[in-house]
Amino acid sequence: MKNLYGIFVTMLMLLGVAAGGYWLGLRNSAPEAPVAQAERKPLYYRNPMGLPDTSPVPKKDAMGMDYVPVYEGKEPASSTILNIGSDKVQKLGVKSEAAALRTLDRTLRAVGRIEVDERRTYAVAPKFEGWVERLYVNTTGQSVAKGQPLFDVYSPELVSAQREHALALQGVAALKDADGEAQDSMRQLADASAARLRNWGVSGRASGGRAQTFHAPVSGVVLEKVAVQGMRFMPGETLYRIADLSSVWAIADVAEQDIARIKAGDAVRIKVDAWPEQRFDGKVDFVYPTLDGATRTTSVRIALANPQGQLKPAMFASVEFLLGKGEQVLAIPASAVIDSGTRQVALVRLDEGRFEPRELRLGRRGDDYVEVLSGVREGEQVVTSANFLIDAESNLRAALSGLGAAQGGAPTAEPATVKAEPAAATSIRKKSVSVGHRAQGTLEAINPDGTVSITHEPIESLGWPGMTMDFALANASLVKGIRPGSAIGFEIVERKPDEWVITRLSATQAEASHAEHDH
Repeated sequence: MKNLYGIFVTMLMLLGVAAGGYWLGLRNSAPEAPVAQAERKPLYYRNPMGLPDTSPVPKKDAMGMDYVPVYEGKEPASSTILNIGSDKVQKLGVKSEAAALRTLDRTLRAVGRIEVDERRTYAVAPKFEGWVERLYVNTTGQSVAKGQPLFDVYSPELVSAQREHALALQGVAALKDADGEAQDSMRQLADASAARLRNWGVSGRASGGRAQTFHAPVSGVVLEKVAVQGMRFMPGETLYRIADLSSVWAIADVAEQDIARIKAGDAVRIKVDAWPEQRFDGKVDFVYPTLDGATRTTSVRIALANPQGQLKPAMFASVEFLLGKGEQVLAIPASAVIDSGTRQVALVRLDEGRFEPRELRLGRRGDDYVEVLSGVREGEQVVTSANFLIDAESNLRAALSGLGAAQGGAPTAEPATVKAEPAAATSIRKKSVSVGHRAQGTLEAINPDGTVSITHEPIESLGWPGMTMDFALANASLVKGIRPGSAIGFEIVERKPDEWVITRLSATQAEASHAEHDH
């Protein structure tokens, strides 16, 4: 019994030691799991088809495929994301600004001239023949007030009409006790002579005197003075032309391609050389319906208040049309756009030292910002300074990587310094470099249209998972002697966006040996 008891106690002790070791093992290993998980936290998720699209969180593409996680140091060789050290970012002077909703205020500039408001111009032209006897206003440019005497005239015809009217009035008074028929006849004669004077512009009771005084019809400035003391004038001849300059016009010449953006009521700013520090505000009053065939411009009329008389006819003016409509649109700084002539690209700052080029579709342009229709989301940081330097470095790295891959060797080391190149040269180099991507798979079929159907393994350099796809052949002889179902190795290049072409294709060594044995 003692032996059995001892054995039992020994077994309990061994079980306790084992349980304690297991508990300690669990305790020691528990904290390591989150550490390992933290070490494997993805930097971002990229498109499974290798398209230039990334996401900070897991998502699916339009085909339902999961985005591929990218870990630190595991970015694919052909990734469009460019990594630059923080020290180099500082040396380049990289600056960025967030894409945000903004009101685009665009200013359209044109040249113009100040002109008299045609609706405030008046001519003084007697309606009868006569002679100028005396001038009260005798210089051009003189300011006059409404009702101010301008000149006296003598007209025998006017004097005769005035005397006739005076006699008719006397007859009406003399026949006040006569019968009604006589009174009516004399009254009609008086009314006819008064109407004749009114038609000539002579108002009030005719005095029958020698001279008739003409007065200014409006307050303004004498633009033209034809009257000379002692001169004879004919009916309808303009002796004075007076303009009210408290309101004037600015006539701007707008180019044909810009005229559709201007409409009546748009705000306008005017500046003239005589008052360089002062701005005159007005509104578009009228857009003329004709186009000048020589200058290919259309005249636009702007109404301007001129209470101080500072704006004078024939002055040249700098005209600024404010074309902003007030609505907010997603916009980025104009300096963030790299325009090669055929496409527009912006560099998006994903993280410190990580940049991704995005092709843009742009809309309206303002003075400092441009509307983005696609390519950048609200809140994303776009590079506004040193973006040409980053773009040049990105393309140089892609070219060196492509050369290394084509020669089957390691990519050439990154140069210590990179010189910026013009956008046009960058665009040319982009088109001239084609990077090949090698893969393994199975030739499924040779299609009637000359393409081949291949089930390929994951292509790491593109980030593609394994799938079955159709590819075009650079040369139909590439599949000569290779039967469907054969294991193959091949290389593809992107001839143009989303069009992949096989440039090399051969049966694998095992498959080739098997075919030779069958032969």
